[in-house]
Amino acid sequence: MHENRETSEMSEVSEPHNRPAGEGDSRTSRTHVSEESDSGVLPMNRSNKDGKPSAESEEGRTLIKENTHQPSTSSTQSEIRVSQGLAGVRKAAREGKEMKFTALLHHVTVGLLRESFYALKRRAAPGVDGVTWQGYETGLEDRLVDLHGRVHRGAYQARPSRRVYIPKPDGRQRPLGVAALEDKVVQQAVVTILNEIYEEDFRGFSYGFRPGRSQHQALDALSVGISRKKVNWVLDCDIKGFFDNLSHEWLLKFVQHRVADRRILRLIQKWLKAGVVEEGRWKNTEMGAPQGSVVSPLLANIYLHSVVSG
Repeated sequence: MHENRETSEMSEVSEPHNRPAGEGDSRTSRTHVSEESDSGVLPMNRSNKDGKPSAESEEGRTLIKENTHQPSTSSTQSEIRVSQGLAGVRKAAREGKEMKFTALLHHVTVGLLRESFYALKRRAAPGVDGVTWQGYETGLEDRLVDLHGRVHRGAYQARPSRRVYIPKPDGRQRPLGVAALEDKVVQQAVVTILNEIYEEDFRGFSYGFRPGRSQHQALDALSVGISRKKVNWVLDCDIKGFFDNLSHEWLLKFVQHRVADRRILRLIQKWLKAGVVEEGRWKNTEMGAPQGSVVSPLLANIYLHSVVSG
């Protein structure tokens, strides 16, 4: 677990500096292309990709606000800049549906890492590092500055997830991957950034693992749809072992439809390839994304959206 310089199978490309927040390339222009889960909440886009109202707005229902677990301290200047920068990303994603974002990592600031830390569940089980939320909060600012530096100079290394099992109603066991504390923080920061892009892309009838959405709203939408339209049948289906069998190759291809920042892509690669520790032994992960990690739900939604949308 010694700190090593970043290595990747992906070739290096030059990164533009000091670019506007949402600047990127279209798909036709490839100049720069080259035990518990934790989650945060961002404002939800209430329209689908066609600009039509989503199921919630059609029903006239008020969206449920979830607790973001943010600190009670006032926002710092850096946090204000982060907010403005991410608003630029969302605006660019909304206006350019074919845009590839080539410069995103600069949005991972100390301020965003701080917000990401406070968005995590404070009683979540520790990962292989044994570090708890309370333990990491001691000396937090120095820790975040160090983490920020490692992320930006390519020295950050993802740790393997700690594999645990929880019982399922049918008697089987569901594997969960408990990530190390710093991995959760960086994943939450990256998810916060990517949500600004993908919340403009995802369909209005998609509810799973979406910020500001819940299974209760999905049931409400289903109830309204059944009562207002003539429905002869309902399809209930499940994808067997979905998280365990995600193709890393295809997942990265799907992400690259929108994300061309090689540093963000390498972070995702690191999390997918970090492996798991079970009963003290490390195991390689050739496929799948660990259930219970911060980034896996978003990656799963990107995968499903890309497959369904063609």
